[in-house]
Amino acid sequence: MFVRFMKPSALPLFLLPGRGATQFLTQFFNPILPGFHPDPSCIFVPEDENFYCASSSFNSFPGIPIHASQDLTSWRLVGHVLNRPNQLPVLAESVGSTSGIWAPTLRRHNGTYYLVTTMVHDKRAPEDPTRWDNIIFRTSDIWDSSSWSDAVHFDFEGYDTSPSWDAEGNSYIVGSHAYRVEPGIHLAKVDFQTGEVKEQWTNLWNGTGGLAPEGPHIYEKDGYYYLLVAEGGTGLGHMQTVARSKNLYGPYAANPANPVLTNTNTSAYFQTVGHADMFQDARGKWWGVALSTRSGPEYITYPMGRETVLTNITWEKGSWPVFNNPIKGSMRGWQLPRVFQDLPGDGPFVTAGDDNLRFAPGSKMPPHFVHWRPPVGDSYKISSEGHPNTLCLKPSKLNLTGIDGNSGGPGGQTFIGRRQVDTLFTYNVDIDFKPKVVEEEAGITLFLTQNHHARFGVVAQQTSTTKRLLPYFRFHAISYVPVPESFILPMPPDWHNKTLTLELRTVNITHYSFSAGPAGSGLLTLAHVPGEIVSWGFTGTLVGAYATSNGGNGSTPAYFSNWNYAGWGQVRDI
Repeated sequence: MFVRFMKPSALPLFLLPGRGATQFLTQFFNPILPGFHPDPSCIFVPEDENFYCASSSFNSFPGIPIHASQDLTSWRLVGHVLNRPNQLPVLAESVGSTSGIWAPTLRRHNGTYYLVTTMVHDKRAPEDPTRWDNIIFRTSDIWDSSSWSDAVHFDFEGYDTSPSWDAEGNSYIVGSHAYRVEPGIHLAKVDFQTGEVKEQWTNLWNGTGGLAPEGPHIYEKDGYYYLLVAEGGTGLGHMQTVARSKNLYGPYAANPANPVLTNTNTSAYFQTVGHADMFQDARGKWWGVALSTRSGPEYITYPMGRETVLTNITWEKGSWPVFNNPIKGSMRGWQLPRVFQDLPGDGPFVTAGDDNLRFAPGSKMPPHFVHWRPPVGDSYKISSEGHPNTLCLKPSKLNLTGIDGNSGGPGGQTFIGRRQVDTLFTYNVDIDFKPKVVEEEAGITLFLTQNHHARFGVVAQQTSTTKRLLPYFRFHAISYVPVPESFILPMPPDWHNKTLTLELRTVNITHYSFSAGPAGSGLLTLAHVPGEIVSWGFTGTLVGAYATSNGGNGSTPAYFSNWNYAGWGQVRDI
């Protein structure tokens, strides 16, 4: 079949006249999945009364996070679909800041969960068919990350692929065809077990004329097949359109009221709204999720990138879906499901902070921590011998920029972080690091991609006079926009051989600061960074720790402890 910060209990109900009955509306707040959670795809499972949402992960690993909720406002991390390097080894070879996992679609059929997505090699030529690697994952237990299958590949020269089924059990993929023919939305029968494409791809619709028709989903309702499509690119022109047909293969007629969802040409703080998905709750009410950036129409500072927002949909029998828009930080929509916190699993809720993580012996890596591409070897150890309650990072030859700002490389990059999910926050961690070789370096970073980040840490340098090896502070930033000047400063002598606290915090909604000092003492602010340098592309900002030899042969590990992330402000409108 085809896809047919506050608790809402504390919020007021609003009454509006409806057709034959009063409609109860509640207030809810966007984004529901703040931070780096673009391209949302969501379903409702009646058996456990849970909503599940998947989002894109690009080069981060583990990839394709799944979150669950019973009230549409509190979302717990279930796990990651892509959680073993051997599920998709090619991710380790990904080149380009916009490469990796694009636009997963999550669906459930006959008790099995399917996740269909595209591994994109974005630095390959647009006409190169190997640029698009389309894949299927499946599991019968969404709460057990290890149960997700290895990737099953199928041939499609495009991206943003989405699964569906008909009443006879035939399985289909609809996707955004690219380049060799006129870009548009294509459909074919596909065997989800083997990846065999059983027929030629059929062009269904090319959209309303907007740039890059993409992100398609098909829904069967009231004798029609509805085709929901994003157009306009993922910037300020982003919008959602819909067409329908009595026949799966078309022809599809456009909704006269298109676009059905957009914040284009508004002064709203939430912009770039699009790439939507639709689903029903237990009462049959329709909801929509989409991506959005909190940038305002200036579209200059949006370090958390594309986030997941929620709206409600009115969809009367035989008619078109009507989205409640424009998207705002405070929305009034259908009465929300009752507030539940009774969700299994040990993953954190998406807005949770990190309160003094200790990395105790025998503990596991926090489930919301991520790397840039799969981690290499034994570069990360919890409570290594002689250093209990620390996270040990072995330096990689490559620093955070890597070879050229796009490529990976031998040995990978030693980096581990978490998403920034608050407009205003403080992140700090203690570091025990005694470099022994010139250019050994370890510290903290504000990281979007290899070519958009700032890093601040301790580095070994020789003095210009005595050539003695001493610890210094280094600050470096890289972006496509102007960045603060890099510097190396001598560390105060009485700080040598001490455990230090390094801190990254928001000064305001547009700037960050880096500070340092002996652990347990006051901190000295040494650098400021504009959020504009990490406002670019498809991902969102990560904060975390790194270690590198900057191309040298240094191997001195760095030991991190007392990891803290605390959000203290969520801006939803300005």
